[in-house]
Amino acid sequence: MLERLQAFFQSLTQGRGNDAISPDDPRVAVAALCFQVMEADGVVHEAERDKLEQLLKDEYRLDDEELQALLKAGQRAESEAVDYYRFTSDIKRHLDEEQRLQLLGILWDIVYADGSRSEMEDHVVWRIADLLGVSDRDRVSQRREAVMRSAQGSKDAS
Repeated sequence: MLERLQAFFQSLTQGRGNDAISPDDPRVAVAALCFQVMEADGVVHEAERDKLEQLLKDEYRLDDEELQALLKAGQRAESEAVDYYRFTSDIKRHLDEEQRLQLLGILWDIVYADGSRSEMEDHVVWRIADLLGVSDRDRVSQRREAVMRSAQGSKDAS
């Protein structure tokens, strides 16, 4: 799983430095979608936020200051957005089909970070998957894989 995430995040940063985070940086769109998924059920659990921070920091190789800048940019973009299209259209321009599937897996990992999935979270991921051009079959497959990763993570933490 770690290799999959590393490959995904590295594909987003190819040719980009970590110093500046511009609004059109695809990492901002990814962070914004993650925030939308986290906020879908009305409660942002600490485990979800921790998972997002861990993924962004490790995979983009950000220091604490850069991480906070990306989180702030993503949250600002998310709060200004009226729908998911703004982010998904940007992501579709930058990511191929396999990378979009990986992103969906990441969104599911954030959903399951708190140990459960709400109907609203499920709906948000479904809408994002639809806009990214991910099939229902692939969306469900990514969800199942995230459930297995979550269960494995729980066993490892015990």
